[in-house]
Amino acid sequence: MKITGLKLYPIAIADPPLRSSYGLHAPYAIRTIVEIDTDEGIRGIAETYGGEGPMGLLEASREQIIGMDVFQRTGLWLDYERQAAAESSGDRSQTWFVPGENPMDRHTRTFAAIEIACLDAIGKALNKPACDLLGGRARSEVAFSAYLFYKHAGGGGIDGDAREDEYGEGLSPEAMVRQAKQMIATYGFDEIKLKGGVLDPDVEIETIRELRREFGPRIPLRIDPNCAWSVDTSVMVGESLVEELSNGGYLEDPAPGMEGMAEVRKRLLAQGIDTPLASNVAVTHFRHIPEAFRLDAVQIVLSDPHYWGGLRAQQALDHFCGVLGMGVSMHSNNHLGVSLMAMTHAAAACPHLTFACDTHYPWQTQRDEVVVGGRIAFHNGRVRIPDKPGLGVDLDYDQLARLGERYAKLPYRKRDDEAEMRKHVDPDWRRVLPRW
Repeated sequence: MKITGLKLYPIAIADPPLRSSYGLHAPYAIRTIVEIDTDEGIRGIAETYGGEGPMGLLEASREQIIGMDVFQRTGLWLDYERQAAAESSGDRSQTWFVPGENPMDRHTRTFAAIEIACLDAIGKALNKPACDLLGGRARSEVAFSAYLFYKHAGGGGIDGDAREDEYGEGLSPEAMVRQAKQMIATYGFDEIKLKGGVLDPDVEIETIRELRREFGPRIPLRIDPNCAWSVDTSVMVGESLVEELSNGGYLEDPAPGMEGMAEVRKRLLAQGIDTPLASNVAVTHFRHIPEAFRLDAVQIVLSDPHYWGGLRAQQALDHFCGVLGMGVSMHSNNHLGVSLMAMTHAAAACPHLTFACDTHYPWQTQRDEVVVGGRIAFHNGRVRIPDKPGLGVDLDYDQLARLGERYAKLPYRKRDDEAEMRKHVDPDWRRVLPRW
């Protein structure tokens, strides 16, 4: 089964004014829907990062992709590896780049989009779910966590396309507890992650404590400041939240750099505090794992098939971490149903992925969903592998056209959270690490 066509659909989806150490989310997030046609009349789909960068890389690969057998993807992978080796080296971590904008992972991101579309087409041809093409599933439903964000008032979108502010302003511990209760009531999540690195660490510590008081130890808690804290501050937070981050919780990317993470771990262990450190910033490539293991800097790797290189790379990462005794979870970015189902199939095929995955899905809306039938359903905080082939979803082309028209009107073609902070919050703001 050979690829005969490649279609790229750039789209814009409403996004609330969420905060992180990177800055502020714009009113619209940008994504790219990828579709391949085959000589057997079967189409395969994927969803990846948006904007001119990801689109340009996919376009540049068009000649390699057209005519490729969907079962024979290793050649494309080797081509990308050769291109990456010939280009200048740089920092492969996500310390300074928002997801989708790091030039060092552009080849794995591009390959992942094509591989996922190929697996979707193969699954449809064989009448098998995508996860079963990887050797079978470890689970038939995948747990996700309530992903809390400090946020300004607003639901995303602008002018006549402005969305209802479903969760309201969230800039205090009390507001974040309300946000968590609402999200759990809607989706049934039984684990919680807080995006930190936004307010003073004492306020974020109190937020986690308020969440523990509200939900008790039955719901694991995590906090991720995206490297906003110094080693001293990270250790202080670890000391302050030793009880709250126990029982399945973790501290994610508290300090910048592998060495910083290792020092935090060392100083906490010296006090008998064994809170695991997780990362999707310091560890983003297979070459990072031996160093993270040697330094004991990271105990849980937050994977992501979109920039690790696809579903098979995700599964290889899971096996690698299993051999080393490292835990596995999954990172998320703004996404729609196609991406959510790719994540679900990837997680289902990974036996060592035992921590609930991140998802931004509650922050997007029905008005922007691109899959036929609307939003993907959660059952008790979990997404089930559907009894359908491939990813289990199909594209709504009328919706794609509407979102494409919106994209065409946007004044930007890449994500820039710093610019949004300077525009709406502080004209002199810039990302500084560590901030506290």
